[in-house]
Amino acid sequence: MTDPIGSTQSSAGQSTAGLPEAAPLTPEAPVGPLPEEQRRSILVTGATGYVGGRLVPRLTHAGHRVRALARDPGRLADVAWADEVEVVRGDLEDAGSLAEAFGGQEVVYHLVHAMSAGGDFQKAELEQARNVAAAAREAGVRRIVYLSGLHPEGEELSEHLASRVAVGETLLASGVPTIVLEAGIVIGSGSASFEMIRHLTEVLPYMPAPKWVRNFVQPIAVRDVLHYLVHAATLPDDVEGAFDIGGPDVLRYGQVMNGYAVEAGLPQRPIASLPVLTPWLASHWVNLVTPVPRAIAMPLIGSLMHDCVVTEHRIDDLIPPPAGGLTGYRRAVRLALVRERAGDIESSWRSASAAGAPSDPLPNDPQWSGSTVFEDARERITGAPPEAVWEVVEAIGGDKGWYSVPMLWSIRGLMDRVVGGVGLRRGRRDPQRLRAGDVVDFWRVERLEHGRLLRLRAEMKVPGRAWIEFRVDPADEPGRTRYRQRAIFLPSGLAGRLYWWSLVPAHHVIFDTMTARIVGAAEALAKR
Repeated sequence: MTDPIGSTQSSAGQSTAGLPEAAPLTPEAPVGPLPEEQRRSILVTGATGYVGGRLVPRLTHAGHRVRALARDPGRLADVAWADEVEVVRGDLEDAGSLAEAFGGQEVVYHLVHAMSAGGDFQKAELEQARNVAAAAREAGVRRIVYLSGLHPEGEELSEHLASRVAVGETLLASGVPTIVLEAGIVIGSGSASFEMIRHLTEVLPYMPAPKWVRNFVQPIAVRDVLHYLVHAATLPDDVEGAFDIGGPDVLRYGQVMNGYAVEAGLPQRPIASLPVLTPWLASHWVNLVTPVPRAIAMPLIGSLMHDCVVTEHRIDDLIPPPAGGLTGYRRAVRLALVRERAGDIESSWRSASAAGAPSDPLPNDPQWSGSTVFEDARERITGAPPEAVWEVVEAIGGDKGWYSVPMLWSIRGLMDRVVGGVGLRRGRRDPQRLRAGDVVDFWRVERLEHGRLLRLRAEMKVPGRAWIEFRVDPADEPGRTRYRQRAIFLPSGLAGRLYWWSLVPAHHVIFDTMTARIVGAAEALAKR
């Protein structure tokens, strides 16, 4: 382990002096295939999340028989590895839904965290852990693996870290042999920590920061986290306990940000320590200048109030480091940047549901009877073929925008950020292709029928539930296409009705312009 704390740019900021040069990029070497006697039946909770979405294909590559648990199995219908796993429905907060899913499994990975749900996430995480422990014990599971966070001993921890510790202790007390891997900030394309570092560094030429910007952290590349997780499945049954894992570099958080600046080709940023910048204020600041919403930023920032470094290396006796060694911080940043610039993001923190966002699907039209429903429906017939219209629809949002009035969309996104919502900066996982569960700015893909239907559910802060739907069908007239667009809003109380009525004039401009420009873009595409 190196401790590259070298010179400083100022009395408050840190340069990257002492940081080792980034090693050349090398492809990840996944485990497998394993001999038959080492292959396991494995259940993964959190397969729609950032780490779980990357772990599942590596487990299948190793030869394990993988079952993925999801509240909404439809969110896994379009992932690249969907045909290689068994997807089952289950809710970790509903103990009765878990018995069948856990049955017959030898290893359970618990990778669900509730911090993006807002509210009392500690209570929710503890309830989930108790249900997982009980279901695993009753099903005769041989091993539980949980990914926790690095934390100091003997200090009062942030809510985020305290919850991780409590969950780990609950699983260790389950009676099922449990491995708890405690990692620091995870660096990889699509990780919340990386996104926060990247946007803060790129947006701000000068960074005001809390006094704990000088605390020590030990980042770890996501590829190394996956290395330890995959190998944990085949550890002997009598091995259990909590183990620290971390990369080779111990840094101050200021060096973490300037390490990113160097790899991104940016000038290093001066950093000023401000004692008045509390975690609460800092989370609002991060919420405004990065895509990371406050519900996620707050616990992440709270964790930075502590020195979070590896204090023991017992994991080395059980799982040797990857061939070639652990990934240094700057190399991890380079790998993430290459992936992001190529649009090759395997999974993302965006997969987590937004705090306070409705999760129920759009009710069927017959069930609307007796409920207040507002709609804005528009339709156009075009000479562009259905394939061209669909190509435009599927690429909507992100860098392509919304084919409407950019200023109005930007204002709506800013308003959402101010009140703690997700805003427009979340963008898209892939600029051209969508799959169920993907994020598109402040929407989420609820239903997707490739070539025909795209339904997005709003995750912005609204007094009710909102969707926007796009349909592409051949028109009755040969050689022409029918494009239909519908905004749907189920208001909550008087506030919801006033919200919709106040926006009717803006909706007329926004949605009419959107319809015309999407059709126009499809016609231009068809001509090319």
